[in-house]
Amino acid sequence: MMNEAALRNDLIESLKGASAHVGPERALEGVTASLAVVRPSGLHSIWEHLEHMRLAQEDILRYTTDPAWKSPPWPDGYWPAEADALTEEVWADSVKNFFADLDEVAALVRNADIDLTSVIPHSGGHTYLREVLLVADHNSYHLGQIVHIRKTLGDWPE
Repeated sequence: MMNEAALRNDLIESLKGASAHVGPERALEGVTASLAVVRPSGLHSIWEHLEHMRLAQEDILRYTTDPAWKSPPWPDGYWPAEADALTEEVWADSVKNFFADLDEVAALVRNADIDLTSVIPHSGGHTYLREVLLVADHNSYHLGQIVHIRKTLGDWPE
């Protein structure tokens, strides 16, 4: 029999990066707007990765919770326009909005009234669990990219 509390705790760990990968707080700690827009050769910038994560996470969250949600066009709606300059205010807003949506995903996981293995009524067959795992997997991939960029730029505390 499934231990539902353990499953929910494990999902929160995956979302927050408590076990096998760096969490978003650590990956983004100390990043400034001027660093966030640097594009090492052949790589996206930290800013582009964070915005991509934020946009995708928001889409998955809203898709899961709002039957009227319309996803942005693929792929352009999931990546920001390139930015050579980025203000600290815009960077801070992006970080804040990413974490606010991540907290909403975590709240959905913690909500005992939601059977995570049930199909989302308006989804055409996707479960809540699938969508949560999609957020965790997608974020962990791009957080790894952010760490790689920071290491490439000599800005990763070992």
